[in-house]
Amino acid sequence: MCKEKLKDLVSIPCGHRYCRQCICKWDWSELVQVQQAEFSPANTEHCYTGPGDVACDFCTGRKLRAVKSCLTCPASLCENHVRLHYTIPALQRHTLVEVTGDLEQRLCQQHHRALEVFCKTDQTLICKVCAVEEHQGHSKLYRELSTLPDTLSFLKLMLENMKTEDFKTFKRELDKDYPECLGGKVENLDKSALVERMLESFGGEGSWRIIFNFKGAANVFGKVKEANKTNLRKKFQQTSERGKLAFFSEIYTELYITEGGSGEVNKEHEVRQIEMTSKTQTAQETPIKFSDIFKTLPGQRIHIRTVLTKGVAGIGKTFSVQKFILDWAEGKVNQDITVIVPLPFRDLNLKKEKYSLIQLLHHYAPELKDIKDIENEKLKLLLIFDGLDECQFPLDFKNNELCCDVTKSTSVDVLLTNLIKGNLLPSALLWITSRPVAANQIPLECINHVTEIHGFNDSQKEEYFRKRINDQNLANSIIKHIKSSRSLYIMCHIPVFCWLSATVLENMMNDAGTGEIPKTLTEMYTHFLLIQISLKNKKYHGARVENPKKLSESDKEMILKLGKLAFQQLKRSNLIFYEEDLRKCGIDVNKASEYSSVCTEIFREELGLYREKVFCFVHLSIQEHLAAVYAHFMFVNEKKNVLQTEGPGLEGDRLKVLHQSAVIKALQSKNGHLDLFLRFLLGLSLESNQILLQDLTTGSSDTWRRSFRSTLMFIKEKIREESSPERIINLFHCLNELNDNSLVEEIQTSFRSGTLLHDDLEPGQCSALAYMFLISEEVLDEFDLKMYKTSAAGQQRLLPVLRTCRKARITTLLKNRSSVNSPLKELDLSCNSLADSGVKLLCVGLMSPHCNLQKLGLNGCSLTPTCCVHLASVLRSPHSNLRELELRDNDLWDSGVKQLSGGLKDPHCKIQILGLSGCLITEEGCASLASALSSNPSHLRELDLSYNHPGTLGKTYLSALQRGRQCKLEKLELDHAGECRVKPGLRKYACQLTLDQRSTQRKLTLSEGSRVGTWTLAEQSYPDHPDRSKTHPQILCREALTERCYWKVEWTGKSVFIGAAYKNVNKNQSFGLLTQWNRFSFWQNGRRTAELSPPHPYNSVGVYLDWDAGILSFYRVFNETLTHLHTFYTTFTEPLYAGFTIYGDSEVTLCEVE
Repeated sequence: MCKEKLKDLVSIPCGHRYCRQCICKWDWSELVQVQQAEFSPANTEHCYTGPGDVACDFCTGRKLRAVKSCLTCPASLCENHVRLHYTIPALQRHTLVEVTGDLEQRLCQQHHRALEVFCKTDQTLICKVCAVEEHQGHSKLYRELSTLPDTLSFLKLMLENMKTEDFKTFKRELDKDYPECLGGKVENLDKSALVERMLESFGGEGSWRIIFNFKGAANVFGKVKEANKTNLRKKFQQTSERGKLAFFSEIYTELYITEGGSGEVNKEHEVRQIEMTSKTQTAQETPIKFSDIFKTLPGQRIHIRTVLTKGVAGIGKTFSVQKFILDWAEGKVNQDITVIVPLPFRDLNLKKEKYSLIQLLHHYAPELKDIKDIENEKLKLLLIFDGLDECQFPLDFKNNELCCDVTKSTSVDVLLTNLIKGNLLPSALLWITSRPVAANQIPLECINHVTEIHGFNDSQKEEYFRKRINDQNLANSIIKHIKSSRSLYIMCHIPVFCWLSATVLENMMNDAGTGEIPKTLTEMYTHFLLIQISLKNKKYHGARVENPKKLSESDKEMILKLGKLAFQQLKRSNLIFYEEDLRKCGIDVNKASEYSSVCTEIFREELGLYREKVFCFVHLSIQEHLAAVYAHFMFVNEKKNVLQTEGPGLEGDRLKVLHQSAVIKALQSKNGHLDLFLRFLLGLSLESNQILLQDLTTGSSDTWRRSFRSTLMFIKEKIREESSPERIINLFHCLNELNDNSLVEEIQTSFRSGTLLHDDLEPGQCSALAYMFLISEEVLDEFDLKMYKTSAAGQQRLLPVLRTCRKARITTLLKNRSSVNSPLKELDLSCNSLADSGVKLLCVGLMSPHCNLQKLGLNGCSLTPTCCVHLASVLRSPHSNLRELELRDNDLWDSGVKQLSGGLKDPHCKIQILGLSGCLITEEGCASLASALSSNPSHLRELDLSYNHPGTLGKTYLSALQRGRQCKLEKLELDHAGECRVKPGLRKYACQLTLDQRSTQRKLTLSEGSRVGTWTLAEQSYPDHPDRSKTHPQILCREALTERCYWKVEWTGKSVFIGAAYKNVNKNQSFGLLTQWNRFSFWQNGRRTAELSPPHPYNSVGVYLDWDAGILSFYRVFNETLTHLHTFYTTFTEPLYAGFTIYGDSEVTLCEVE
């Protein structure tokens, strides 16, 4: 059309070819067809020569139409034969021109070469040989460059030269930069398809520039990336194991890492958290590979910039960081990342001077100096901040100055807060690791993704021991021994403890004369300390020393100084120390290396990742053990109680004073940071440990025995007195360290015999029961708090069991939210005075990604419409696993139901069963529910609206909804409806009862229309009847009760029994309240189940029966206000009858309920 050389070649079905620009201008309506047909070969029928066409010189038989002419061959070629000129290297050097029928005119007659140069001086066409030989020095213009590939081929060639990972990166960046042009589907395109898509969107020149710019930047980034990988491999490829260098890959054992986190601080001691890990790993958690932490979860739309990984000390956070870095540096994963910069807080703490961000990054990654623009979005930086808990900067996110300039010098603290907030390098990825106690230093809005390292699961523990110990028979023996001690097996969730245990047990099992194998934590750590001393003595004093474990004076001095350092830093909750800390403990900084070299597995002197000196113990538990050894040594040998900051030293050898002060200090700790220290300190008083440390301590064993007995008595006394369930659990661990399990064994015997269900439990017994459940290997299938007869204090002590069970029923108000990271799937809080404020707290936990709760019972919890706002938020939460919600017998009204409906219509709502029976719902509330369920009909299968007042229209709305095709509603309860149901509280279930004369014992009389029963001295002449008791002054009502009913009773006199029974009272199947001289007891089938002593006398009770649910509740009634007294839970097999036993000079009245 334009008569010029074809540009951006396009074919159409007839076989003709055009420039894309020409044909698009010629006929826009055919544009789509043109795009689909481009570069596809024409139909053969259209390719044969016709009038005026040039025939292919290579075709035999019927000639095909030529599409190109080769000036080098010279010949004209059809579409089939010209392909060789594109694929064979020798032919690629030939000159192809547009097809011509007169090749001779296009050739130099002298040299028989193509006339492809125009001599401006002589105004004539010449060949390349003429240009050099005869026209040298003339002004020339090359006429054609047909030897170059066309635009499509050239772009394809550029992409073909890209490495696979570079091509993936190019596609990601292309999709990110031009999503509106490429439609977000670039990831699945191959190189040819991508070139075609780019030509459609950007044209030839634009596509070339995009690829060229990427390759130019990629070349620089690639060099920096390779240099960064090389440096990181050198730093992390080897690690220290057993005092020797070992390749990281040879000793690494996979860790159990999960998605999500509660976002709140766990204030328990980390060993307590690990003890719970053994149970929570059986819950529905989402395991994740550490290499995937920056990948978005299914359904997530946010970009993950900052990841927070939590884990207790020694759980493997730093090892996970090193594994991540090594896998990237070796090209295994995350190759879209350009540069990784490790920035450990223990090194950053030493940066007191001012830096710009550029200077700081260049210090830790010098290879970044080759990149001019560090803020280039194409540069994908990962900054790893390991050990947030070791950070000594204030990290004041609210008040720190704003900094958005990477070249501006400021404090490291300001750089950190602005990096985390995204003011600096917003395109960079950040990975922060921390112990749980320090995780809240980062504002939640700055964290996009939370992961948690739980250490080793059970199979990974065994894998570690088999990798660590070459002798597999010995490894099996060690695994067997570890499993025999529950406390040791639980601690093996921590990789460091596995290493420590392997060190001790391998040494002891290979040496027959080492004594009894340790079974407690104190024994294990004490043996570890002595083994390290032994290794030091063998190394520096020779293997022939008579007793390498015997402590020399220098050994004692070293332990004392390290112990002092451990104790002082433990009080401050420090794990990392610096030179000044060592000086304060009498450790010569210039000789500090002696401590780390002679006892390398206890105390480490590190030069940091970037050569700054820091000091630490291998693990927090080793620090706590040494601190306990120091406290014990100072008291026994110098009569100094290091736990007392003031006052003179104690006279005499009274070890119990130290123990008692330590117990009190630990109980006063809000976060339990002295719990393990206390276990070690008490465990050191055990005779077996005293023998091990006999060179370190002095004193009379008889005195130790007396102190030992006093300490046991003191701990058991504190178990009875203490109110914190968590602190009490640790006291049981202390008893275990002292080899005293009497309380637990006693409760285990009672539990197996079944007497626990009938006896009154003291709070101390409840704590023993909770401890028994917590250390059990199995997750408790169901825990029913109502089964145990105890006080409110005892019930609170049983609450930690919620963390280890799948289903729970609780009758006491929860003072604290239960741990959301637990296997608990069903929670029944019915008949609690939870109220709206309690539901608000509960809902925070329900929206946690770690909450596994699927069924929640809140019936009869004094809830109002206010709580429905929070419950609706739970229904909308994408993290909520809630499937069943029971809210019956709460005054929610239509306004509350409207709030709930807002949650029900949300696509994230997964509720399948919803109970709203007896919630004061009318036609308006039913309309809201119908509207919500029509918007989101995919989940709800059962809806209970019985005992409400839906009215005719309400029933019509819901029935029509149920008949809809999309509706999944299988069960709709609307029975027992009526206007009488729109009364607050239990009055909606009021029933009219009358006393039955046929069951009235002859010592009783009826009056006021059979609504009053009175005891009389004279027997009445009632006829015989099988329902009438001959011995007990009792009476039943006429009405058989099989639904929900409420009645009110008043009495006068000294003693009456108010309750309900089956028709044949001789079956001794009754439930009720016995009043005697202002003392109240509850009885079931002739057995007392509970007792009350109210502060003020009263003579009016309300009785509520829910026959289907198996509930019979009693309430004190005062000025129409109900106070819950007691509830019986059972399964009723027959209709119940309200009944009374009226003793001497007493009277019972059935009252009208308004």
